[in-house]
Amino acid sequence: MKQKILLLETLAEEAMEILLADQDYEIILALDEEVLQKEITEGNIRAIITRGKGQVRASLMDQIPSLQVIARAGVGLDNIDVGEATKRKIKVVNAPNSNANTIAEHTLALMLNLQRNLYSAFTMVKEGRWKDRGTYAGDELHGKTLGILGMGNIGKKVARIAEAFGMNICYWSEREEPVPYPLRSFEEVLQTSDLVSLHLPLTDETEHLINEKAFVHMKTGALLINTARGKIIDQKALFEALKSGKLGGFAADVLEEEPPAEDNPLLTLSNTLITAHVGSLTKTTYTQMCTMTVENTLAILEGKEHSHNCIFNRKDLGI
Repeated sequence: MKQKILLLETLAEEAMEILLADQDYEIILALDEEVLQKEITEGNIRAIITRGKGQVRASLMDQIPSLQVIARAGVGLDNIDVGEATKRKIKVVNAPNSNANTIAEHTLALMLNLQRNLYSAFTMVKEGRWKDRGTYAGDELHGKTLGILGMGNIGKKVARIAEAFGMNICYWSEREEPVPYPLRSFEEVLQTSDLVSLHLPLTDETEHLINEKAFVHMKTGALLINTARGKIIDQKALFEALKSGKLGGFAADVLEEEPPAEDNPLLTLSNTLITAHVGSLTKTTYTQMCTMTVENTLAILEGKEHSHNCIFNRKDLGI
């Protein structure tokens, strides 16, 4: 019986071609529970590849003692229990830095749309309300202060693009980074920034970091951008801050609950712009994330050379 690689979600066509070309493995697409349980029963599963929805928790690992690799075609690992995998000596693979450019672009796109009130301006023309241009209210990014929370790869790219727009940059991060922007305390960034952009991982420390207390510190009328993780923001506090006018606007590619419930109050607000977690779904980045993950997974299973930083838990595994 061939060894198996289990896919919990579809991958880019180019990545599938790489998988199917490898004659050593049987590739199983398990998009529903029935197929998943059938394959688990038959056994011989060496790797699981997923994207952002397929959940790989302890209960699933318990059923697959032959599992050697859990791979995420992306960067964030919210849907994988990394701690449990590490205990079982299972390598957790992701595609670090693969989405930095596209998320930085998406961040600036949201920022521009929100600051210049472009969605309203587009709609005005499409609905034949050209004369309403007299009521248009928007502003520009030039001269504004952008506070970046999390100066990692994406944060750095956002800062460089924003600087080209003529913005003033400050940041807060867990450590000082080699960047030409001032490191300030969390409260100082909130107090001095006209726009705040989130580029932090979701951890116990960052969950609901932006809460009612944080909104009190922010400038009245400031704009908040989130292309990181939805749970970093307390959604109830966010709604109240937007409704009261304390927060001037919110633009995001992520929410605490995805997709949002039909009665999610954020969707009723005119000063809120939300995209459906599509920041990494450009053809270039999506293909790169999927092919990188597949190539590294196969290399690890076959004992061949792979990207040095693709194994997320390599330090804990002593690799």
